[in-house]
Amino acid sequence: MGRHEEADRPMGYESDTKYGTNERGARNLPEQLKAHWRDLPGAVRWGGIGVAALVLIWLVYGWAFGGESLTYRTATATRGTIEQTVTALGSLQPKDYVDVGAQVSGQLKKVYVEVGDEVKEGDLLAEIDAKTYETELAAARARLVQLESELAGSQAEFTLAQRQYKRNLELARIDAVSRDDLDTSETAVKTTQATIASLTAQIEQQKSTVEGAEVNLGYTKIYAPMNGTVTSQTALQGQTLNANQTAPTILTISDLSTMTVEAEVAEADVGRLSPGMPVYFTTLGAANERWRSTVRQILPTPEIENDVVLYTVLVDIANPDGKLMKDMTTQVFFLLGEAQDAITVPVGAVSEGADGKSYVSVMTEDGPRPRQVEVGLTNRVSAEIRSGLDEGETVVTGIASGTESGAASSRRMPGFL
Repeated sequence: MGRHEEADRPMGYESDTKYGTNERGARNLPEQLKAHWRDLPGAVRWGGIGVAALVLIWLVYGWAFGGESLTYRTATATRGTIEQTVTALGSLQPKDYVDVGAQVSGQLKKVYVEVGDEVKEGDLLAEIDAKTYETELAAARARLVQLESELAGSQAEFTLAQRQYKRNLELARIDAVSRDDLDTSETAVKTTQATIASLTAQIEQQKSTVEGAEVNLGYTKIYAPMNGTVTSQTALQGQTLNANQTAPTILTISDLSTMTVEAEVAEADVGRLSPGMPVYFTTLGAANERWRSTVRQILPTPEIENDVVLYTVLVDIANPDGKLMKDMTTQVFFLLGEAQDAITVPVGAVSEGADGKSYVSVMTEDGPRPRQVEVGLTNRVSAEIRSGLDEGETVVTGIASGTESGAASSRRMPGFL
């Protein structure tokens, strides 16, 4: 957006008599200037606000104090589209992305992809050295086999102990066995039962250990969790990864088919925005190309930078051709209002009188004349004129000295050549 510099407001003067010190003072103004002064509404004439008043004051000054030739910067009222917007800077990020990390520690043995590669869900991305985890799994399985073997032995002992106990019970009915032998056989049954229960619990625990070892071994192969593009690689082949505290990130996979603009909006403007509001943005590399969308979300928590409060506004945009890339800088325009086929003038041509009404200074054969207008939408560059001005009419946007030159359109007042 170009910057708009408003015309300097005149300091004004106390009365016409101020210019009477010159023999060509205000009391001796030509009828042409007196007519211009009378044409000004009282609120503008004495309020001294805006281009219209500025023109007349400079006319008086130029006549009363040396007759310096005045040059007017002018513009033509044209038809076009005018937008009222809130602007902000932002950056592009993938809407959906995943940081792919290591869930086990070890040396990164192999990385099969590079930044920029397209991947599909389930593709093998990288491998961590699996020797340690293969050993742990083998040991866990061996221990499980051992426990299952011990359980089988304890179950056989339990069967034998039960038989012996039943036999001793029968012999005890005829007093053919001692009380000690009966108690011993009963204890043997209970002991083997306890052993079986303990071994059963250990086996279940060991099965969990085996499953955990199998999972850890599986984690040494890292697969793509989604379709997308590899947008960054933070771990290098041969690097040792430590997953004991936090999962180290190896790669980032992003879905670049839909991007999100993260716009930073000033707190003074964020209240004017709402979800669903139309928005468009441009990028540094394609300033003349507009991408249009709507506001998805306004994040409630601000970012504070150097005591400046900024709110993040999210805007999603389809990216089928891949032109929009991660971290691109964007100029974002939130559309508050739009008028098409409207008569517009530079915003600096419009002034507000003390009566609260808007005025422009229209160039005529007799010089600039003030005219009341109805103003619609405005932005930093242009103002919409809803009534009071026709297409093609010329308005004053500022005053320059007679020696000033530039690209702007200029005219010299009649009678001051």
